[in-house]
Formats: sequence, structure tokens, C-alpha cells
Amino acid sequence: MSIVQNKKAFHDYFIEEKYEAGLALEGWEVKSIRDGRVQLKEAYVIIRNSALYLIGSHISPLKTASTHINPDPVRTRKLLLHAEQIRRLIGKVERAGYTLVPLDMHYKTGRIKLEIGLAKGKKQHDKRESEKQKEWERTKQRLMRDK
Repeated sequence: MSIVQNKKAFHDYFIEEKYEAGLALEGWEVKSIRDGRVQLKEAYVIIRNSALYLIGSHISPLKTASTHINPDPVRTRKLLLHAEQIRRLIGKVERAGYTLVPLDMHYKTGRIKLEIGLAKGKKQHDKRESEKQKEWERTKQRLMRDK
């Protein structure tokens, strides 16, 4: 079950591979995410000290759940992956010029997971071509439905 999607990532990047990562969250963040108060639009993933971190995601704190602490809505959150997956991602990002973008936050067996994508940036003409293709698919569906 999806919580939030990053549709802008599919517009700006070619997604080559997808990985599912866990998130190291605090209690107030989990409650806010369950309430749907999360945003991935301007978030990105970086590699620091052989670990992956999610930067720029905004989780708005609930008034009732975070009364005794001072929550930071855009703090850096650590992503949890297997060591082999992290090594593979580091190699591709550093050598091949890929970037890591968050695609989707969802529930899996009661836990909150983040789907990250290994992506290459699109040029402006690629974005226009993608828009034309989507428009043609919509038109085709409309024509088939009207017959």
C-alpha cells in the first residue's frame, strides 16, 4: 500500500533499477507518515561513509505526537539496505554517472519502506518525447473506448 509517490522523478529521470530500503525513523515520524504528512518531491539520496541517506524529504510533525521533543521535519534519515546492495549502488553511482532518487514510500508487513531508483537524468528533448508518448497512449485509449 503506497503512502506517497515521487512522480517528478519519473518525469526528470530514466529509472534503470529499483531497490527497496528500510528507513531509520523516530516515533513521531512514524505517526506522521501513518497520517500521510510526508513529501518526497524535493528529496534525494546521497552516499556518505558507505551508507545511504535520504535528504530533503519533509515529514510534518503532528501537534499531539511530538510535544516533549523538538522535531526537525527535514532531517537526514538513514536508509537500511544489505551491504552487498550498498556496494553495488556505490559502484554504479561513482563510476557510471547514475544518481539515486526516492520513488515511493509504502508499507510492507507493517513497516515503512522506501523504494529508491538508480536513475540517469533526462534531457529536455527526452522529456518532450515522453510527454508525446503519454499523450498518444491516452488518445489511443480514448479512441478504443469510443468504438
